[in-house]
Amino acid sequence: MEPKIKETAWNPELEAKILKQWVDSGLYDFVPENKNFVIDTPPPYPSGRPWHIGAAAHYSQIDMIARTARMNGNHVYFPIGIDRNGLPVELYTEKKHNIRMQETERSKFLELCRSSLDDLEAEMLQIMKSLGLSGNFSNYYRTDSEEYRILTQSTFIELWKRGTIYKATRPNNYDWVSGTTIADAEIQYQDIQTKLVYMKFKIKDSDRTIIIASTRPELLCACQTIIVNPDDSRYAGVVGKKIIVPVISREVTIRTHHSAQMEFGSGAVMVCSYGDQNDVALFREMKLEEIVAIGMNGLMTEAAGAYAGLKVKQARTKIIEDLQNAGLLEKVEEITHRTPISERSKIPIEIIPMEEYYVKQIDSIEKIRALGQKITFHPDMHKQILMNWLDSISIDWPISRRRYYGTEIPIWYCKDCSEPHVPEPGKYYKPWTDLAPFEKCVKCGAKEFVGETRTFDTWMDSSVSPLFISKYNKDPEFFKKTYPATLRPQAKDIVRTWLYYTILRCEQLTGASPWSEAWIMGYGLDEKGMKMSKSKGNAVDPLPVIEKFGADTFRFWSASEINHGYDFRCSEQKIEATKKFLSKLWNVSRFISSYPTIEKANPTATDKWILSELDRVIAECQKGYLEYNFFVPAIAIREFTWNLFAAHYIEMVKARAYGEGFTEDEKNAAIYTLHKVLSTILLLLAPISPFITDYMWLELYSKETIHKQRHPRPENLADMSQYTKEIEEFNSKVWNEKKSNGLSLKDSISIEIPESLKQFSSDLIPMHKITN
Repeated sequence: MEPKIKETAWNPELEAKILKQWVDSGLYDFVPENKNFVIDTPPPYPSGRPWHIGAAAHYSQIDMIARTARMNGNHVYFPIGIDRNGLPVELYTEKKHNIRMQETERSKFLELCRSSLDDLEAEMLQIMKSLGLSGNFSNYYRTDSEEYRILTQSTFIELWKRGTIYKATRPNNYDWVSGTTIADAEIQYQDIQTKLVYMKFKIKDSDRTIIIASTRPELLCACQTIIVNPDDSRYAGVVGKKIIVPVISREVTIRTHHSAQMEFGSGAVMVCSYGDQNDVALFREMKLEEIVAIGMNGLMTEAAGAYAGLKVKQARTKIIEDLQNAGLLEKVEEITHRTPISERSKIPIEIIPMEEYYVKQIDSIEKIRALGQKITFHPDMHKQILMNWLDSISIDWPISRRRYYGTEIPIWYCKDCSEPHVPEPGKYYKPWTDLAPFEKCVKCGAKEFVGETRTFDTWMDSSVSPLFISKYNKDPEFFKKTYPATLRPQAKDIVRTWLYYTILRCEQLTGASPWSEAWIMGYGLDEKGMKMSKSKGNAVDPLPVIEKFGADTFRFWSASEINHGYDFRCSEQKIEATKKFLSKLWNVSRFISSYPTIEKANPTATDKWILSELDRVIAECQKGYLEYNFFVPAIAIREFTWNLFAAHYIEMVKARAYGEGFTEDEKNAAIYTLHKVLSTILLLLAPISPFITDYMWLELYSKETIHKQRHPRPENLADMSQYTKEIEEFNSKVWNEKKSNGLSLKDSISIEIPESLKQFSSDLIPMHKITN
């Protein structure tokens, strides 16, 4: 018989044609119903070359979530967005055009940013479409669109009116390369080689010298006190005395404080403004007067005296040299120091007092903790990232940034009295260029205003994504059916930023958690186990790989390689190896396509055995799909299809399917079972490899796409798994014996079938050409 599937191999070029059919038919259009599954899809960021292969694997699995939900009977809302705000595009634009933001006319710089993003965005969308993402591409959103920025500004205005946002001058993390304040959540810590400098501080009117060790000697000019532990008997006689800061020759007082560790160094610590957050806390607690040693340009200020105008590292080197020359240097050690680094510019941050706007978050920590505990995390272990972050928050969230490409803070100030004025929500405001929408100052009556020039932290935009997709304050009926969302899928490195800020903002605005589940992905690593990044040069571009092997191969590699929640290694060789499984599936399907489908049959013992194994696989796949862990169904389907169904069952029933020496009923039972198993495999595999499964489904089983079908459920058949190992071992024994005797598999052999397998004899005898 001629197979119905004519092509001898799966051709990935068919994917583009299938994709067009999906789009043209409106297969993934969303109409809100009562049972909706809403995905708060992460809007990817196009900066530099968009995406690497690990990110593509991440998004292909998000699509598996969407497809699984549809096959479980849900109406799936799978919005697609592009994140286009913030520092990365500014840095990319500066590098691309060899310009500096602060030296470029603002409107021109913004236009260059938009142009850069458009090109990168197009490639990113192409990758997502090539992967077969079943999202809404015809109406994708941009976080720099007027509509999105109106929402960000409106939520700011709403929280401003509630008193949740305020302005204050406080020490803040400052990225002097980017020229802006950054939040604690945007800081990474790296172990960096640095110098620990042991300096001699002389007590005034005494011959006594105290040795103090610090990694920040350049901050000597900002030292305002020396602290020792109140229980440290070594300093009992000097507390309250004056001590002379070396090189700077300024007097400060020795005080006691419990934070000074007696066992660390000499037990005496200098407190400067500001070496770290501990200094910030001590300055507040001890009511010390701050000295700003480092300016917004990253250079030492006039307060540094002879070191003014030097870069921090230059000042450090010069002070060490001067300490040495003055006989005030005890020693210098090379140590590894845990250093706070800007997530964006990758340089050490400084702490500088600056006036910024803040969102209150300290008062919400316990409320967010309670909401976080109720969210189901997949896998559960990543919930601890959120809990650890909540434990570390010590200040409110600074949300203003001294950058250009972001949503503008909608505030104008009275030119006479500086009173801030916030407009009514519903419009997109650009205070740096727009006229104030007020006639006069509410405080002093003056009629001239000055617009705010700062923009929001990019997480102010990103954190309202579930509100934007659900049409918050725009379409009440749509919002009611789509908020809270069902699921937030994202990478683990932004749990403390995107996930946390979204819960915070959405709770403040709606009183509810933004979603009930969070799906957290690990990192994509290179072949050596290093985290992939564009800056390291080890990021693999996914588009050529997808074009070479096809989306289904790439997606199946993603599912079968990644145990959900854990980091995973990427290599083209592994992806290529995955192609073998789809080739095997194609060959099996092509063979089975030679037979007509049969509605009903009376299965034999062999058929009942494979159907019971299929039932087990369905249950295993169902468990994996319910947990959004696609590693489980991918491995289960591959192992069953390749090593059991193809290797054993098909070989056992070939003769019966051909009708050689069997009744019509027995023949039909084999054909029925072959199609039953194959059609179930296709249904189980559809969320992972949607192209090849849909193609075969339409060829063999239906005129309606597989992606409108329901996932199979276990039929709770009688368990016959106790025979599986015996069948495999007996078949292997026969094949090995034929091989050792120089026989082909088609040659006859005399061998005893075990008593326990006698019920399968009618298939085993013709399979192996057993003569006795």
